Amino acid sequence: MATVEELIINGKKKVHSTHAKMLLADLLNLNPLELLLHLDEEVTPEVEQHYYEQIQKLANQEPLQYVIGNVNFYGNTFVVNPKVLIPRFETEELVENTLNFIQYYFSEQDLKIIDLGTGSGCIGITLKKKIPTSQVTLVDISKEALTVALENAKQLEAEVTCLESDFWEKVPGKYHIVISNPPYLKQDEEVENIVVQNEPHLALYAGEDGLDCYQKILSEIKEHLEEEYLVAFEIGADQGLPLKKMFQEVFTDALITLKKDLQGRDRMIFALKKKA
Repeated sequence: MATVEELIINGKKKVHSTHAKMLLADLLNLNPLELLLHLDEEVTPEVEQHYYEQIQKLANQEPLQYVIGNVNFYGNTFVVNPKVLIPRFETEELVENTLNFIQYYFSEQDLKIIDLGTGSGCIGITLKKKIPTSQVTLVDISKEALTVALENAKQLEAEVTCLESDFWEKVPGKYHIVISNPPYLKQDEEVENIVVQNEPHLALYAGEDGLDCYQKILSEIKEHLEEEYLVAFEIGADQGLPLKKMFQEVFTDALITLKKDLQGRDRMIFALKKKA
């Protein structure tokens, strides 16, 4: 039987050293740093076979998160597969800023939150975990994506409502918090091959200028907002100014805030309405 060290050495011949270690650590239920304490230990033939199968998937340009089957998002482990977008760090920043707005401006009691285009459910479920008294609805047009979101909700013991809908199409009621990381890539926008070849295009592209989904959400949003509300969107780095203009046209009596990510790019926009 092969040892942990032998598997790592062989894995590094095909993929990046860090990824080889992460794969094996995941299979052995260890932290990657803990592998150093187990280098001489032998692994079962089943683990060895599974490891080399996963190494080959990585070598074939499948994303690490899909190969492992999960990703850490805001301190929780979420199941992901090719039916949903892989959550990015920028989306964690969207959640962080939204939580700051909520903490400062809203009472958390009976807060109604809707996550449009939820995918894996990472945004809405994280908000539910952070604000247990809130009522959270996860919406997606993809039945397969909602299956993943529901699995994550169950695993993380988050009581949420899942709704299959093309944004507002089948959504009833009004909400205090509307949050979304919708598709926002331009139709001809160049992205990494590993993204284009593996992640769902339905969750990536949004028309010629990348603004189609924002326009669709904003066209009906006013009838779904409570008197006091927060609208929070993740946006493309070059979409700040056009989206700020769209927000100003829709939310004429709200405070519009364009926020940058940690790399200094416009990546989030918020509309806040509070009673005078």
